[in-house]
Amino acid sequence: MNSAEIRQKFLDFFQSKQHLIVPSAPIVVKDDPTLMFTNAGMNQFKDAFLGHGKPKAPRIADTQKCLRVSGKHNDLEEVGVDTYHHTMFEMLGNWSFGDYFKKDAIAWAWELLTEVYKIEKDRLYVTVFEGDKKENLAFDEEAKNHWLQYVSADRIINGNKKDNFWEMGDTGPCGPCSEIHVDLRSDDERKKIDGKTLVNSSNPRVIEIWNLVFMEFNRKADGSLEKLPAQHVDTGMGFERLSMVLQGEHSSYDTDVFQPLIKEIEKVSGKKYVSDDNSPKQEQLNIAMRVIADHIRAISFTIADGQLPSNTGAGYVIRRILRRAVRYGYQSLDLKEPFLYNLVDILAKQMGSQFPEIVKQDKLVKKVILEEEQAFMRTLEQGLKRLEALCTDTLKQQKRILPGNEVFELYDTYGFPVDLTALIAKGSDISIDEKGFNEALEKQRDRSRAATSVDKEDWINVIDTQQSAFTGYENIEDNAKIVRYRKIKAKGKDQYQVILDKTPFYAESGGQVGDTGFFEFGTKRIKVTDTQKENNLNVHFTETLPEDLKASFKAIVDPDRRILTADNHSATHLLHAALRKILGGHVEQRGSLVSPEYLRFDFSHFSKITDEELRDIESLVNQKIRENIACQTEVMPIDAAKKLGAMALFGEKYGDTVRVVTIDKNYSIELCGGTHVKATGQIGYFKILSESAVSAGIRRIEAVTALRAHDYISEQIETIRQASDALKNPKNLVKGILDLQQHAAELTKQVEKLSREQGKQLKAELLTKKHQIGSTMFIAEKAEILSADVAKDICFQLKGEVSNLFLLLGAEINGKANLFLAMSDSLVKEKNWNASSLIREFSKEIQGGGGGQPFYATAGGSNVQGIGNAIAKAKSWIEQNQ
Repeated sequence: MNSAEIRQKFLDFFQSKQHLIVPSAPIVVKDDPTLMFTNAGMNQFKDAFLGHGKPKAPRIADTQKCLRVSGKHNDLEEVGVDTYHHTMFEMLGNWSFGDYFKKDAIAWAWELLTEVYKIEKDRLYVTVFEGDKKENLAFDEEAKNHWLQYVSADRIINGNKKDNFWEMGDTGPCGPCSEIHVDLRSDDERKKIDGKTLVNSSNPRVIEIWNLVFMEFNRKADGSLEKLPAQHVDTGMGFERLSMVLQGEHSSYDTDVFQPLIKEIEKVSGKKYVSDDNSPKQEQLNIAMRVIADHIRAISFTIADGQLPSNTGAGYVIRRILRRAVRYGYQSLDLKEPFLYNLVDILAKQMGSQFPEIVKQDKLVKKVILEEEQAFMRTLEQGLKRLEALCTDTLKQQKRILPGNEVFELYDTYGFPVDLTALIAKGSDISIDEKGFNEALEKQRDRSRAATSVDKEDWINVIDTQQSAFTGYENIEDNAKIVRYRKIKAKGKDQYQVILDKTPFYAESGGQVGDTGFFEFGTKRIKVTDTQKENNLNVHFTETLPEDLKASFKAIVDPDRRILTADNHSATHLLHAALRKILGGHVEQRGSLVSPEYLRFDFSHFSKITDEELRDIESLVNQKIRENIACQTEVMPIDAAKKLGAMALFGEKYGDTVRVVTIDKNYSIELCGGTHVKATGQIGYFKILSESAVSAGIRRIEAVTALRAHDYISEQIETIRQASDALKNPKNLVKGILDLQQHAAELTKQVEKLSREQGKQLKAELLTKKHQIGSTMFIAEKAEILSADVAKDICFQLKGEVSNLFLLLGAEINGKANLFLAMSDSLVKEKNWNASSLIREFSKEIQGGGGGQPFYATAGGSNVQGIGNAIAKAKSWIEQNQ
């Protein structure tokens, strides 16, 4: 079977067992602060396991796109080095939400593997949870008894808590699991060693193929376990590993999941992938191709699902994966030009039928990847120059070890892997300080952990309910009670997270910021500083708790902030429609931020928007505002919404019923959960502040509305008034400014001419002051200099004309002390003198600091009177170092 058939047989099998087949959730997680990416099949069902939401059906099956790159589940640096780790992978899963349990899960797993996929029964082993006394967890006798109907007792292995108790993370749903392992060794090998002894022993040919998790518990923050409201089944079978087993390969990279990509990489690089050749040279090529084939999948699908590469958060993870792939191509395959983006077509052809988003977004994905590759190629070139300079300096200092902090700078700033730095340095007979590098790396990780760490205590229930209703579409205040709360500590500050039985507070989602406001208890108020969404619940952030936790109170949203936010949110819908009408139907939203202060709207478009187009866009939005169109909202089945032509946002996961926001059925219909104005006239006015590029194919517009637009226009008018006053109120302000600029340019030319004349005179004067100290020609003077550029020009001219020159100029420029130090190359090379080091010592006299290159350096300071002392110090140093 090819991989597409393998996937389809899984889905067809569980559909025959009355499972609803659902599409994969986006790989990019939204509205869950505990996750950046979907890292397990169960992520999209987490709230159902916890009892916070109702699944679409009691039985579900799917194939889920997952991404694991760090932490408990994976390590990026292992991917490609071995033959079985992956960043992005598909997880085939079947789910029961309070319906069937161990008996049916085990029976169907056995049926699918042995009767549908035809895996030999005598190659299969199973594990069951042996229990754990510390956790007061019993041996899973029930699972064992069900397995005995299919396999003999000697094929059932007791597994410890590490292997046979599945947990999503430090907290959350968990339970005992039963793994199915397959022995892929030859018949001769199987006769020599019993496969049972190799289960969970890291043998690459005796591997886990399926994990059946029986969700029974919720792990709390204090480590204790509590029973879930119902028993569930959560199974996961790695699609890539299953394909390897059924296609008889030794590695998932040898299957048709990865081979089309590897064949294209071979074609582009002119190198061959030989999986059974482990020679060092060939293995280097194999690793590079595995890395690239794996990483292009992760990069492409995350971009298609809405996550662009960036320098923070999830975007940084994607940029890091992309740059790792480029580095391997650059270093091992000699690919010096962008190549990754060309692999997207192969991927789209291969996986587009199951995941149509990769086909729909292929142009955007390719353009983003190409731009990222080009930028990183430039960074690599800069890094190589930096590394060469570091090696040169190290040799000049007669050292043979590159310091760890400099190796870390190359890694952190230029993306240089340590092994690449070591390889290049070795060519200059220099080793690297690995210990120092690791210390610098760990310090950075500590800083990162400290900046993002949040300590959370367990939720404490106040009233017995799992549900929480949102009433904020109709109300901005409501009577409420606390359902549960927990204490958290973020950046050393204590806060509380509170969930109410009903709340008018909108939780941050869909780009709209969370509401703030108050909990009002009679005459007392508790401030709500933010509202976030977690597990489909609105979580309110407060600094204190009420004295009586069970008392009813008023939950009051800040009305002004809500109104201004609604103005901006409705304006983004008007803007989206205007962009599509003026620029074309290819425009799609790629992200947004809706706050009370302003709106930010990212969208797909492949060129800069002209000033005329921006005026037309702004004009159309304001026309719709003046028309005072009623903003209508309606909840309906998603199929009905699609028939209406409602715009769905890419990378978003929608349920069976959706909220549709219509602003003129012939203008704007969008799926949206945000808060909006009753009619567009409330927005008042829309003003674009800026239009810019975010990344390849993505543009950004920032704008203001209502009061903020009024304030902005008033500020601009006031600026114009002040400019007019400054120019004595000319009849034509623009002409007045242009005349002033022309006059300034003429004066600048005159100053430059004077500076050149001054430079010639000063240079001649300095030549008369030169005198020899030992073998060094020494000049050190305080001079009248108009600018730092003049000083630099003089230094370089004299450096080129006078042999063995040591020149120090001091000058007061714009009220500050300045030092300029230049040395002949001969002094740098033969005497190993360094201007950058010396200037730092001399600049202490002017209470400043500086630096530069070995042959030229500058410094600035606050003590003008210290210039003479600096010159004297330089002369003394020269006399002592002959």
